[in-house]
Amino acid sequence: MLAIRMTRHGAKKRPFFHIVVADARSPRDGRFIEKLGTYNPLLPREHEQRITLNKERIAHWLKVGAQPSDRVARFLATAELMKPRERRDQSKKPQPRAKAQERMKAAAAAAAAPAEAPKEAAAS
Repeated sequence: MLAIRMTRHGAKKRPFFHIVVADARSPRDGRFIEKLGTYNPLLPREHEQRITLNKERIAHWLKVGAQPSDRVARFLATAELMKPRERRDQSKKPQPRAKAQERMKAAAAAAAAPAEAPKEAAAS
């Protein structure tokens, strides 16, 4: 399986990325098949050299079946080389577990119920 992804280059605290096509099993900064572009996150968003793409070669690799990573897919959608992907929801790990959520709902319902009762008694 082929992947279009970024490999990190540059110095410490000064990232620079190459956009490459590589075997999905190879390491992030390991062997790649072809370099397709660059990404420099330190440049301002409007700068023309922030993201450079070889559009013909990217189109070729997409036809062959290479799958872009989430970040590269966003770059390609901006460059109109593919349709934008649905954004994945964040993991549910930081949320409380099911029983804790039930307790929170019950506590919220209990807090709301007594607040309504005195209003009804005062109206009578």
